[in-house]
Amino acid sequence: MAVGTAVGRPSKQTPTWQRVLNSEWLAGYLFAAPFIIGFLVFFAFPMFYSAYLAFHKWHVLDPAPRFTGMTNITRLFTDDFASLSLYNSAYYTIIAVPLQLIISFSLALALTQKVLLRNLYRAVFYLPIIVPLVAWAVVWQRMFHIDYGIFNVILSWFGVTPRAWLSTTELAKPAMIIMSLWYIGRQMVIFIAGLTSIPPALMEAASIDGANGFRRIIRIIVPLMTPYIFYNMVIAIVNSFQSFVPAAIMTEGGPENSTLFAVYYIWRTGFNFGKMGYASALAWEFFIIVVAFTLVQFYASRRWVYYEN
Repeated sequence: MAVGTAVGRPSKQTPTWQRVLNSEWLAGYLFAAPFIIGFLVFFAFPMFYSAYLAFHKWHVLDPAPRFTGMTNITRLFTDDFASLSLYNSAYYTIIAVPLQLIISFSLALALTQKVLLRNLYRAVFYLPIIVPLVAWAVVWQRMFHIDYGIFNVILSWFGVTPRAWLSTTELAKPAMIIMSLWYIGRQMVIFIAGLTSIPPALMEAASIDGANGFRRIIRIIVPLMTPYIFYNMVIAIVNSFQSFVPAAIMTEGGPENSTLFAVYYIWRTGFNFGKMGYASALAWEFFIIVVAFTLVQFYASRRWVYYEN
């Protein structure tokens, strides 16, 4: 036996191919191969191919894409439906996200107190997260029904006439916003985790100094919770911009395109009308807007998000 040879390691006389097969980096890549292949096939390739299609005209029935230069790009600035879809998405996001954050934060504050059946309440508010989006949309479509929907039943108790929630332009987007509040369980759980990490000594010191409950929330809890608020806000904005299932199932973009959100318009352009080239241009426009908006949020967070360090 050769002296000084490490046990379990290939010697210098081992062929190169065998040393490669026995190396740790190859084992690591083999274990990561399912994710790498899935990312390349289902994410990277479609993104690069959609960037290629953005400069081409291609109907799904055409044999091959035809290069058109900047035609699809310039059309983005003259397409009224593209502008309307961005407006609808922005309207939905600007109103829905603050409401989601306020309500989920309030629930988290309530459910970190000593409340009877607290864990049951937490589970009930979190349960909607595990409901599939399609089933979720169908249930809410029934709840907004003009004849037997629960919202109109409640309004009838106060003598209010039934409302066509999903059939009028004035109520369609508010109905979507109300529906989004049912999906705040994930934000609530994150807020609860942040609230339970606040040192009780800080709250006790504030109470001794005479701070009431409201001042403790404003002066201590909210500043310490800003990292969690920021995280939930970024995720909620991205998710709200990507709203698709409710509009596709409940209203199909109507009435009068009042719920024609950006993602639904991209899908309709590509798969209903078969204009894959222009749909790719719309998708990249939307991607750039969302990324730019997210970067602005990260830059602005330096002024109001406080970390422990």
